[in-house]
Amino acid sequence: MGIEAIERISHKYGADSSFVLAGGGNTSFKDESYLYVKGSGTSLATITKEAFVKMSRESLAKIWDKTYSSEQEKREAEVLLDMMASRCMGEENKRPSVETLLHNLFAQPYVLHVHPAIVNGLTCSAEGKGAMERMFADAIWIEETEPGYVLAKKCRERIYEYEGRTGKNANLLFLQNHGIFFAASSEEEMELLVSSVMEKLDKAIDKHPDFTVSEPNYELVNKISPVLRLLYDASGKASVRFTLNKEVEELCVSREAFSPLERSMTPDHIVYCKSVPVFIEDYSVEGLKAQLGEFKEKNKFLPKIVFVKNVGMFAIGKSPKDAATATDVWLDAIKILIYSRSFGGVRQMAPEMVDFIANWEVESYRSKVALSLGIQKKFEGKISVVTGGAKGFGKEIASHLANEGATVVIADKDIINGEKTAKEIVAANGRCAAMFVYTDVTDEKSVQDMINMTVCQYGGLDVFVNNAGIIKAGSIEETSKYDFEKILNVNYIAYFICVQKAVPIMKLQRNVNPQYMSDIIEINSKSGLMGSVKNFAYSGSKFGGVGLTQSFALELAPYGIKVNAICPGNFLDGDLWADPENGLFVQFLKTGKVPGAKTVEDVRRAYEKKVPLGRGCEARDVALAVSYAIEQRYETGQAIPVTGGQIMLK
Repeated sequence: MGIEAIERISHKYGADSSFVLAGGGNTSFKDESYLYVKGSGTSLATITKEAFVKMSRESLAKIWDKTYSSEQEKREAEVLLDMMASRCMGEENKRPSVETLLHNLFAQPYVLHVHPAIVNGLTCSAEGKGAMERMFADAIWIEETEPGYVLAKKCRERIYEYEGRTGKNANLLFLQNHGIFFAASSEEEMELLVSSVMEKLDKAIDKHPDFTVSEPNYELVNKISPVLRLLYDASGKASVRFTLNKEVEELCVSREAFSPLERSMTPDHIVYCKSVPVFIEDYSVEGLKAQLGEFKEKNKFLPKIVFVKNVGMFAIGKSPKDAATATDVWLDAIKILIYSRSFGGVRQMAPEMVDFIANWEVESYRSKVALSLGIQKKFEGKISVVTGGAKGFGKEIASHLANEGATVVIADKDIINGEKTAKEIVAANGRCAAMFVYTDVTDEKSVQDMINMTVCQYGGLDVFVNNAGIIKAGSIEETSKYDFEKILNVNYIAYFICVQKAVPIMKLQRNVNPQYMSDIIEINSKSGLMGSVKNFAYSGSKFGGVGLTQSFALELAPYGIKVNAICPGNFLDGDLWADPENGLFVQFLKTGKVPGAKTVEDVRRAYEKKVPLGRGCEARDVALAVSYAIEQRYETGQAIPVTGGQIMLK
């Protein structure tokens, strides 16, 4: 009953972003003999019973009887060893929560430690202790203290003092600049305790943050984000997420407005965003280089949070997920700043405490676990766009790139399938692996909006796959001018539009790192390499695409932008061919393109016989060719056939 209940408590509050920041927080259940505490590296929202660390309460209690070194680093190492030794048999591969000793102090079976911004508005305020005493007479206040053994020891003294004085078990513990502990005897009691505290705090707040999204200056964002990304990691294995809302807008007005955020308010801000953000006024390439260089020389690391005057907030990370987490954490800092004004204004952490957290082995471990990127994949860090990525070749290309570590933007008019594909990629590859952006490739504004969204969310652009295309078969006499122009608009003119909008971002990245290379890949067709009977409009558009590819390649080579075309054979199993109403099998049968064919199967067999390898092209064949075009660094302007030998280069 107990372990199932703490699992439910963990899921309830872990899934609520107002309680848990960046997957943090911890919970525990105890009986007379054992403590089951959340393991490090696990998320409250998804934790399973097996992920709790079973520990001997008797062994944990003996820690208080021992004498440890007076030297800070050595003492914490000694305590950590004893805490690890308190794990029960079979738990050796798990690492218990940092606050395990605190969890064991409470008499109640269920303990929840979280960091709601509204709570930290109180704990990170100048008048926090007094405000707590007025609102929560039975709560305990713990002033800012060195975490680990020293904090646990102080909490132990205060809890014992409280229980001796009142004859009651402590159930509320406010940690200055570090959240709150709730302790309860049942699941129902926990819910009542938490809701009563949150309701009282909500009533005491004068102003809630206004995170209404503001319209960015996309031109400036597109000039700043790619530069920050390449300065953070010259190889491009970084991501930048841009944010602008009403509160960020006010903080960006001046250094003075930004100054309350210059020092950290909680350990989480240090772990996920480093201890120092930066405010920048000169956002030219040279200005950004100079200011970030000065920052690194002074602090020995690059900032993860950059506020640019009158532009907005940029969060930088090793991956899109890392940048998104940094964004969440810093928006939390802004919430705390605003809430603290209801309690006398903000109180930042003491400089010596910031230094301790930044160098503490336990938090260093926690940070590494939280930001671990796992096995390095060959396209790790690549930001890619796939037009027409909702289904067919495009979906396979997008999924393949994501599986190899790239971040993928699905740019398509097909909202239903586009969103579905993006969700599938995220489910398979994790948060921020993909997003869908509605895009009409024939509309310049729509394409530019998509590029803007890509740069705002991810910080740049490395691979642009121009896959969107249409086909309609017909003889010269049957084809209307309208249909001819429609095919040219999507297959030919839209290719130019997409390249024109993508190139400035790629050139800017090259400007920052003269060795950096990007890719533009057109998904062309074998019909771009040879004429096609009663399919001249499509074939002509694809011949034109090869011409554009070669011309773009020549013009863009000095900027490290490779431009290649992939020319697939017939995708016989895809909707384009096999759709029972409008597929090419049906179209070709109706137009008599295949002499003697009486059924759709006759048309299919006729096309399979044209291929030496005896089958139609498959989506994976194209995805692998795209992968080749990206990986090689010495090929541009090529039209690469993927036809099973039907077309062979001379």
